Amino acid sequence: MITREYQVSGMCCGQCEITVLDEVAHVAGVEVAEVSARTGRLTVTSSNPVDTLSVLDAIDEAGFTALLVS
Repeated sequence: MITREYQVSGMCCGQCEITVLDEVAHVAGVEVAEVSARTGRLTVTSSNPVDTLSVLDAIDEAGFTALLVS
């Protein structure tokens, strides 16, 4: 499994988490996504590499900004 972590800016509540997860779930290859508004971390897990720009675009569509951290 491949795991990537993103730092998401601007999330403050559970609804923010749901919004991010809903968008990221539509990215091809994403199998598991977990997010925490408290830490601002999004973890994406997949069997094959997932396009980082697609994940960042999905986060942008949700109304937030993010950076790949690992």
